[in-house]
Amino acid sequence: MSKISFRGIMPALITPIDARGRVLVKTVERLVEEQLAAGVDGFYVTGGTGEGVLLSMEQRREMVEAVIAANRHRGKVIVQVGAFHFEDVLTLTRHATDAGAEGVSSVLPSLYFNYSMEETEEYYKRIAGETSLPLILYAQVGAAFPNVNALLEKLLVVPNIIGVKDTRGNYYQMWQLKQLAGGDINVINGPDESLICGLTMGADGGIGTTYNVMPERFTRLYQAFQKGDISKAREEQTGINHMIGLIIKHGKGYTIRAVKEILRLKGHETGVSLAPAREMTEEERKELRLALESVGYFS
Repeated sequence: MSKISFRGIMPALITPIDARGRVLVKTVERLVEEQLAAGVDGFYVTGGTGEGVLLSMEQRREMVEAVIAANRHRGKVIVQVGAFHFEDVLTLTRHATDAGAEGVSSVLPSLYFNYSMEETEEYYKRIAGETSLPLILYAQVGAAFPNVNALLEKLLVVPNIIGVKDTRGNYYQMWQLKQLAGGDINVINGPDESLICGLTMGADGGIGTTYNVMPERFTRLYQAFQKGDISKAREEQTGINHMIGLIIKHGKGYTIRAVKEILRLKGHETGVSLAPAREMTEEERKELRLALESVGYFS
């Protein structure tokens, strides 16, 4: 059986949460419906964009359950289970399995400790042993254990370890990943600004933050690439990147803040930014709205 379980466009969903710490389930339902209507293929939940490691265990479970209930198996839900405490990782893995997710994923064990290859390998094997679901690793820039390609080469022998979400932005390394196991490895592109590059190097799809606010553009890019219309795909990537620049500028170092505000301007109750992130000021919100209007975002 092929290890390529996930394809296409999968927004890394924000977690809408109110000042009392309650997940805004109605907002989750609306977001899921809008994203599916835009043609997305699934969702990545409680990852970096979802501020997963800042949430309590209860909040993470509530968010996962809300997405799965709203999705109703129309797209594929991958749950990021990485946490500071390893027992929490295993608990979240079991919860995602029981709740009805289609896959689980985890960042590397820690950014603070330089675990050995053997220790990191054991970390993912323990997660895989807690679930029957496909498991996606997470390759990131600056991680304490950088040789993800060598790690995957060892771990692909585990039946339900299938691949990696690769956010490194090194497309030679991504190409090398796709050579493992005769190409039977599920590679998902991470950087939103270079999805077309990932697809060119063999990525099976993309997971990203800004998919939340322009899912139609990402689905058009993906579909154009699949049809061999590289000119159209490049045109979509160019438009996406102009918007990403705007989001980075107005997020002032915290992209999720701007993404939540854009969704709020579209009528979603996105709640608050999680501490220590601050809220946008009224002046910053006005500046963002005017910038969006200037590029015709709302039209």
